[in-house]
Amino acid sequence: MNNTSDNYIGLFHGAGGRFASGVFSSKERAFEWIGRHALTGTLTCYPMNSGVYDWAIKQEYFTPKKEHEHSSDFIQNFTSASMKHYHFENGIVE
Repeated sequence: MNNTSDNYIGLFHGAGGRFASGVFSSKERAFEWIGRHALTGTLTCYPMNSGVYDWAIKQEYFTPKKEHEHSSDFIQNFTSASMKHYHFENGIVE
């Protein structure tokens, strides 16, 4: 989903949603579905078969420096602004 790589998928999180409401193998499929339903939220590109924490370290987007940054609590809530993402308002990408 990230450019031409098959190693990424797109997850759509609706505004105020706790869980993803759509999972997509291509940006085009995601944009079509979001537009058809006039959804508001964020489409984010996630690495396949890797946690975001490990991916960010491998890509050198993040380096843990503090002790708590190695903890389960930190890792399970970790996200990265370096992940490709798109914001939608009523089905239109901003």
